[in-house]
Amino acid sequence: MGVPEPESHRRHDTVGDRDLRVSDAEREHVGQLLQRAVGLGMLSLGEFTERMDTALAAKTRGELNAVLIDLPGVRLVGDPAFHGHAFGAGAAYRRPPAGQQASGNDSSSNVIRARISEVSRRGRWNVPPTLHLNNWAASVTLDFTEAVMSTQVVEIFVDDFCSSLNLVVPAEATVNLDGLELIAASVANKVRTGPPLGPLHVVVRGRVRFGSVTAKRPLMDHWRALLGR
Repeated sequence: MGVPEPESHRRHDTVGDRDLRVSDAEREHVGQLLQRAVGLGMLSLGEFTERMDTALAAKTRGELNAVLIDLPGVRLVGDPAFHGHAFGAGAAYRRPPAGQQASGNDSSSNVIRARISEVSRRGRWNVPPTLHLNNWAASVTLDFTEAVMSTQVVEIFVDDFCSSLNLVVPAEATVNLDGLELIAASVANKVRTGPPLGPLHVVVRGRVRFGSVTAKRPLMDHWRALLGR
């Protein structure tokens, strides 16, 4: 008589990739892929809403991948043709041709114009008094924690569609997002709004359609606050 297989091994063998549980971060990333699909004309706004509802309610990888399965440029993990970066949800979005990507990362410019791209300004970049953002199906991160400031107040004017804007500011900074016009968009301000007391006060104005704007402190600051340091 053979030795019985451990219960944990039998249970593991019966769980396929489609049955693995997904996290909030994975759901959020699939939401970003759906936003890009709207920007490319692959999905209507109604379809986007339905699929976002499904993605937010998804508990397994199979349920989450179901909202992406028919979109061109998306390959599931396990596909022999898969060579891209494996996102947490088990899918990757194919990079568009180089001619369609805007660099948008010239730190000497006060204009960021990105199309289906990811743009980040970090480290010791020179911050102009005014920034103009015009993004389409893009993700933009502006990290002010080590930036070189020329003025205390920085104004950011946005005209974004299906894009996300993340502002990372030092602990003493303040951010005002009240001047934004939102169309099926979201705003999250996780820092002080003002008045400007420290060396940096960011004022964001303009219009955001089917996108998001978030202002937050660096991750390490949150950990220090939780630990009481």
